[in-house]
Amino acid sequence: MSTADLPLLAVDGLSVHFGTKRGRVDAVRGISFTVDVGKCLAIVGESGSGKSVTARALLGLAGPGSSVRARKMELNGRDLTLLSERDWRQVRGRVVGLVLQDAMTSLDPVRTVGAEIAETLRNHQVVPRADVGGKVVSLLTEARVPEPGTRARQYPHQLSGGLRQRALIASALAASPPLLIADEPTTALDVTVQARILDLLAERKRDGVALLLISHDLSVVAKLADYIAVMREGAFVEEGPAADVLTSPSHPYTKSLLAAAHPKRARSGASTQVVLEVDSVSKSYRGRAAVKDVSFVLRAGETLGILGESGAGKTTLAQVVLGLVRPDRGSVRLFGHPWSDRPEQLRRADRHRIQFVQQDPASSFDPRYTVARIVGEAVRVPGRQARQRRVADLLRLVGLDTDLAGRRPWQLSGGQRQRVAIARAVAPEPAVLVCDEPVSSLDVSSQAQILDLFADLRERLGLAMVLISHDLGVIRHTSDRLIVLRAGEVVESGQVETVYQRPGHPHTRELLAALPRPPDSAVPPSPSFFSD
Repeated sequence: MSTADLPLLAVDGLSVHFGTKRGRVDAVRGISFTVDVGKCLAIVGESGSGKSVTARALLGLAGPGSSVRARKMELNGRDLTLLSERDWRQVRGRVVGLVLQDAMTSLDPVRTVGAEIAETLRNHQVVPRADVGGKVVSLLTEARVPEPGTRARQYPHQLSGGLRQRALIASALAASPPLLIADEPTTALDVTVQARILDLLAERKRDGVALLLISHDLSVVAKLADYIAVMREGAFVEEGPAADVLTSPSHPYTKSLLAAAHPKRARSGASTQVVLEVDSVSKSYRGRAAVKDVSFVLRAGETLGILGESGAGKTTLAQVVLGLVRPDRGSVRLFGHPWSDRPEQLRRADRHRIQFVQQDPASSFDPRYTVARIVGEAVRVPGRQARQRRVADLLRLVGLDTDLAGRRPWQLSGGQRQRVAIARAVAPEPAVLVCDEPVSSLDVSSQAQILDLFADLRERLGLAMVLISHDLGVIRHTSDRLIVLRAGEVVESGQVETVYQRPGHPHTRELLAALPRPPDSAVPPSPSFFSD
């Protein structure tokens, strides 16, 4: 049989384990799969299932303390198990391209985007040195980066999340590798940017690139995958053609992933008491308007969703609401009293009444602190023993075992860290919770659990919530009303179901149209806009 008749990538019996102080950890357990030229295999599972370890093992990057074994691991007929580190350096980039989830940490912050791509071109001698600059611009153009010449001279922090991800894809494809591994390439991106990234990957697949797509979201992989393998605790629990897995899943775990991607709506518990008023708020930075004349009210027990793409002004609005940023015009009132106009020393007495849950709690936690200390800092009761009891009660309230109190943030999963962040936020007994993309970096099962926790806390504690997200599914699951932001302005507002069923503004319809979803037969009925 010629190599032309063989799959590009063939893996048989891949296992990866790690030696730790607590003993052996089997991260990947005897999985087998193939990826053909111009086809996409999607490996889907929750955080900790072994997906990323699998991807890294294929690049010789499984990590310190790892042991990688396989009966066969061949790429284009070459035995990967026999490669030296020098050999691997020739494979990475030239034969296999890698696109990671967080382009901000994957791209070098002290180098321009163009220099990042040029490194791959030079390392693999893709073009003559004199042609490197032109090739960089060409690659950015192919990745649909606008003004590629200008962007090539910019640093990662000067680009939006979507542009950074496209630049990362350009870098991964610079040496024209036949295989591209994309590990959660659209997580934390808004739906329209997500759709553009998926379209870009689809184009590369049509050009003959083989694609190994790692994701926690079956809705995302539905657009690209020819074949799906569902991974749990290091093993494949279900695999088959994408259409079969998405429309007729056989394993309970696969069914739970599909159900988690389409959670049921939370019930409203709103009262008539207004707890927060935002009146004609505007905020600009360096002459650019981030928020323009935004107004809304929030009632006790109500959740207001704020929906928009990256750069829509959502986070700036949250900072104004929290009193962290003073608006240029307009005002915020908390329980009928001035909030945004008061100096911080006068706000301090009421700050416990409005608390914040942000996207990435790991970056806001001191890595040296234990969970007990992180949560305990926000507890407003005197006495060490009373504080310890309160911390234990808060951990149980958010669904965490009290045994975790002695752990540090890096010893927790993403879902556990977010629960700690929520426990800390509710510790001072607030009336209003502002949540900025609180589940965007979590897998769909963890997302559903956290959203259910918010609904439970709202009912038990009477919390009013402002939930900021780019994810339409998250907003629909949690919110009673929503406002849609675009370029800092409110373009649509109303009851959630009304807006979802009958969107009035073209931008809202664009956001809804970009929403990825599995085939209809795999999921509950969806709003009518999908069939309009």
